[in-house]
Amino acid sequence: TINRAQASQYMFMLKQTYQAVKAEDPTKLIVSAGLSPTGTNDGTAMPDDMYLGWMYEEGLAQFSDAVGVHGPGYGSAPEVAVNSDSRFPHSSFYFRRVEELRNIMVLNGDSAKQVWLLEFGWTTDKVNPQYSWYAVTPEQQADYIVRAFQYARTNWAPQVGPMFVWNIADPTWTPEYEQQWWAITNADGTPRPAYTALQAAIWISAGNSAWL
Repeated sequence: TINRAQASQYMFMLKQTYQAVKAEDPTKLIVSAGLSPTGTNDGTAMPDDMYLGWMYEEGLAQFSDAVGVHGPGYGSAPEVAVNSDSRFPHSSFYFRRVEELRNIMVLNGDSAKQVWLLEFGWTTDKVNPQYSWYAVTPEQQADYIVRAFQYARTNWAPQVGPMFVWNIADPTWTPEYEQQWWAITNADGTPRPAYTALQAAIWISAGNSAWL
C-alpha cells in the first residue's frame, strides 16, 4: 500500500543522503527521485501530484537541488493540453503534466528550482495489452520526442532542465518486455526512427534550457 507514510520514509532517506553528500562536497547536485504518473488513487499507487505534495510537506524544498519527474506522453502529441483528449481521462496521461507538477513547486515557494525529466517518451507497444491502448507508431514516436524537446525549449526553459529519453534497448530484451517498446533502438543495437530523428536534431543549449 502506497500512502503518506511511504512518502515520509522516502523523504527521510533523501534528507540523510542530501546532508551526507553536501557535507562531503557542497557542489554536488541532489535530484529527487522521478515521480511516475499513475492515474491511480486506490492505495496500490498514488497520483504523482499528491505524492509530490507530501514530499514538500516533509521538506523537499530544503533537501533537493532539482525535482525529478517522469513525462510519458501516452498516445497524444507533446503540445496537447491536459484533459483535452477523451481517450486519456487523467491529467497525468499527458506530456504537459509536467506543468501541473511545476505549479506545485511554485505553490510551495520552490520556483527557483528546476524540474528534471528523468524519463520521458512514447511507447510503440502493440504486443502487451496493458500498454498497447496508448501506443503510437515508430514514426510518431520519433516525431513526438523531437517535438517534446522543441516544446520544452520554447515554453519551459529555464524552469525545466535536462530531459532524458527513455530508453536505449538492452540486448536481452524480447517483445514481451514493455521497456523494449519505449526504446529508440532495437535490442540488436540498430536504430529505430526515433534514434535517427534525434541524431538529426541538433540542439544548441542556452543557459539551462532543454538539452540532450
